[in-house]
Parts: sequence; C-alpha cells; structure tokens
Amino acid sequence: MSQRRLEALRRLLDHVHRVFALQFGFLLWDGSMVPENWERGALCVFIADEGAVAGLVRRPNLRTLANLWAAARLDLRNGTLFDLVAHRPAVRTRDMRKMLKKTLLLRAASRFLFARRGEPWPLEEISTRRGSAGAAQNKKNIAYHYDVSNAFYELWLDPEMVYSCAYFREWDNSLAQAQIDKLEMCCRKLRLQPGETVLDVGCGWGAFLIHAAKHHGVRGYGVTLSEQQLAYAKEKIERLGLKDRVRVELKDYAAIDGVFDKAVSIGMAEHVGLDNLPAYFKLVHRSLRPGGLYLHHAITRPGKSRQVHRRKKRPEFDALTQYIFPGGELDTIGRTVTGLESAGFEVHDVEGWREHYQRTCRHWHDRLVSRLDDADAEVGSVKARLWLLYLAGCSVAFERNNVGIYQTLVSKRVKGTSGLPPTRVDLYR
Repeated sequence: MSQRRLEALRRLLDHVHRVFALQFGFLLWDGSMVPENWERGALCVFIADEGAVAGLVRRPNLRTLANLWAAARLDLRNGTLFDLVAHRPAVRTRDMRKMLKKTLLLRAASRFLFARRGEPWPLEEISTRRGSAGAAQNKKNIAYHYDVSNAFYELWLDPEMVYSCAYFREWDNSLAQAQIDKLEMCCRKLRLQPGETVLDVGCGWGAFLIHAAKHHGVRGYGVTLSEQQLAYAKEKIERLGLKDRVRVELKDYAAIDGVFDKAVSIGMAEHVGLDNLPAYFKLVHRSLRPGGLYLHHAITRPGKSRQVHRRKKRPEFDALTQYIFPGGELDTIGRTVTGLESAGFEVHDVEGWREHYQRTCRHWHDRLVSRLDDADAEVGSVKARLWLLYLAGCSVAFERNNVGIYQTLVSKRVKGTSGLPPTRVDLYR
C-alpha cells in the first residue's frame, strides 16, 4: 500500500508542478524527486513521511502546516521560506482547485485518507484559549513568549536587545544601527530633557530606558511581566552604573502608580487586548502630568474590512496568537487614535513604519537562520523552527501590507498651547 500511495502522490505532484509552472521541486521520503529531472541542488519542498501527507489530506489548514513545519516533517532544501514565497505560483488560491485534474486529486487523497498520521505533532497540546483577562493571565501569556531564553533572543536580536520595529534612515543600514536610530527617534519625539521622569510600559530588556538615561539624562521607570527580561535589564542597568537613574519592576501595567513627565509604550499594546485598551489609555493618561507627551508604538491591522469590525481574525493571525503570541490582538490606527482622544489625549503626530518592520523581521529571520544550530541547542528545534516561521510570516505580512505599524505621539490635553515646536523638521535631521 505504501508504494501505491507514493506513486499516487508522485503523479499528483508532477501534475501540480506542470499546471502551475512551479519554480521549486519536491523531495519525497524515499529520496525521489518530483519532477524526476529536478536538480537536487535547487529549491525543493521536502516531505519526510507519508503521515505528513495523510495529515494534510484530513486537515488541510495552517495549523497542520505549522505542526509539520515545527516537526521538520515538511521542510525546505536549498533555500528559505522567503525563497518559497518568491517562487509561489501566480495563481489565486481559490482558482487552484479549478486548474487541477479532479481524478488525480481524488485518487491521491483516497490513498492517504486512512493512512496513519505518524508522529510527532508538537503543537497540538498548545491551548487555543489564552486571552488577555487580568494580571495572572497576562503574566502567563508574556512568560510563554518572552521567557523562552535570553540567550535565544541574543542569537538574533541586535546588541541592545531591542525586540520591536527598527528605524532605517537608509534601507541598507545594519540592524544594530537601525535599532539605535529607532531608540533615538523615540527620544526625540518625546523631546526628552535632562532630569525628566519617563515611564516605559512594557520595558522589555530595558533598551529604551537605558538609552534615554545615557544620552538624554532622564530618570526612567519601566515595568515588564517577563522574569527573564527583568533579570537581564537589572543586570545591565547595574553594569552600566545607572541604578540611580533607571528602575525596572516585575509588575502588570494596571498596577502602575506615580506621575511622570513623559511615557512610552513600544510594542506592548498588542498584548493588552482590545477590550482592555480604554482602561489602558486612561491609566497612561493619569500617569502623566498635564501636557506630558506619550509615544504609542503598536502594530495595527487594516481598518477597511468587515472582519475587523466583527473582530474576526485572519487564519494566519489566529495561528500566530495560538502558537507565538497568546492573548495578542491588533487594533486599527483609526480606533487607536479615537481611543487616545477619548481618554483625554491630544493627537499630534501619526507616522507609519510598515516597511521598516518588514526589514526588521527579515533581519531577525536571517540572523536566526545563521545561528540555527545554536538556537536548536538552546530552546530545541521545534521552538527554533516555529520562531523562523513566525519571523518570516511577519516580514511577508508587512511587505504585503496585511498589517501596519504606527508611532502615535499624543499629549495629555490642556487648555492653551501644547509647547511643541511649530514643525517636526528637527526630528529628521
């Protein structure tokens, strides 16, 4: 039976290759190539066992693909996920089935329908229900993603450990330079002055507060729910002699107290949850002195579709929140601005950085690929391969304009002048 399955699959894949004029081949578990004359040094999709095909036949969806990829039962040879995307057929998914011979498709599917799926399926035990609902659940969600391993993140982040969109003054700048430029741009937008107090909500490994204290003379306070981030940030702050100027704590954003001159949130609002954003904005508002500036840096989804208003997630984002970012939700930029205004802020500037994040994610992916053996040793091959898929998918999503990212500068509304300069020209010198 196995040989008959193999032959049916070969015939189907050969048909698929010819119909869609694919620019990649297939390497099957018995070592054979489809097409037969496909060069073994060229890009190809590797199928490790017949159970992988059986799983796809029974459940042809993203979760099945993610499981097979994480287990390396589906893999690539002689290329990356970006190469596969670049060589995808120029045919809409909805039209693909119409172009295939139904007899070949049904014959191959019938051969595998009752075959064993085999093992492993490493992602099937991951819960699908982990929303943002209180401090305890928030901490679990954050720990799932950020407490993977500081050493793992050091393999592919920049030297300052900035895990958010970089800012490329030139498109060919290095990741390290682009992240320094991003930190500096955030400081400039907040118009930091020596001696001011700055709140960083979701401070990560401390990069922004450390940069702001070293180069702008501020006193910073940050919170995170990641124990490993906290340990890393505290060690770095002490090593750099900044303990008297920068303080970080393990604390949920809802427990923040005190009043600050300026505030920033860089890549944290995605974890808050749409239902919690009004309360979150109000908390930031009451944490600022009158006229104080707040920089809100967050990924967004396009606001034009009915799916957005119904809060329906795209399949790829649904998989992302299950396997990578539990509890994650994306607002639209329109709702973000409205929410900030409703909380008592005046909006001064909204700047889109979508293409910057596309490049950032590509840098992260390529750096992880270059250290994949080290990543496997640190967190295991399943986690490393899953993060590769996530970073590549994010880069492609930003490139295709399926998601966006904006920096929104607001101030705590006052009657009278805002105190800001008449233009923004000084920010971009």
